[in-house]
Amino acid sequence: MALMDLTKQLAQQALLSATQEPAAAATQENPGAVMLGQIGAMQKALKDDEELVVFVHCGAERIRVMEIFLPSPQVAVLSGVDANHTQARVISAVEALQLVTRTGKVQPGAKAVRVNLVMPKAKDSSRK
Repeated sequence: MALMDLTKQLAQQALLSATQEPAAAATQENPGAVMLGQIGAMQKALKDDEELVVFVHCGAERIRVMEIFLPSPQVAVLSGVDANHTQARVISAVEALQLVTRTGKVQPGAKAVRVNLVMPKAKDSSRK
């Protein structure tokens, strides 16, 4: 009898675990916030004479990113300069972005450039 009770209990546990959602799926992370967090952490670890150089490649274009703005959790607007020092922007789904980062030394007498990271402000529910 004990073997049948054990088998029945194992079957019930298997059925319960199969019908429950995994905890990871219930708490999905914001991919844009994760990306900004990683870049922010890399910049924070830099010394005063170092800067984080971030590039995005779009076809034949290579843009040095100076600012990343997230108007929504899934969309990023990257502003920077191209090889001709012309201002350029890329608007992309966060999940489609591939950024290249490098740490570089700043020229003597120059100030290190930091990538500006901008998250949308939380909406005030009392204002309409």
